Amino acid sequence: MADALSADQIQNELKTLDGWSFADNKIKKKFCFRHYREAMSFIVRLSYEAEMANHHPELFNVYNTVIIQLSTHDAGGKVTKKDIDLARAIEKFNWIS
Repeated sequence: MADALSADQIQNELKTLDGWSFADNKIKKKFCFRHYREAMSFIVRLSYEAEMANHHPELFNVYNTVIIQLSTHDAGGKVTKKDIDLARAIEKFNWIS
C-alpha cells in the first residue's frame, strides 16, 4: 500500500509542477489544445505513461480540453508519490498545451 502525502508535502511538490492544483484529495490540471485531434493524441500518449507506471488517472475530455485528476486508490484515494511522479512524466511530454 502506498503512503499518502501530507497537504504540506503535496503543496511543496506542486511548486515544481506548473498549473497543477490540489483539491478534494487529488492533484489536477487542465490542458487546452488547438483541436480535438491534439487532445486525443495527448490522451493516447498519456496512456503509455500511465500503463508503464501501472497508475491510471481520471481523464475528462471535451473537444480540445483534457482534465487530469490523480490520486492513488490503494492509499484510500489520497495523493502519493505515484501521483507526483506521473504528473512529472506528463509534464515532460506535454508538447502542445
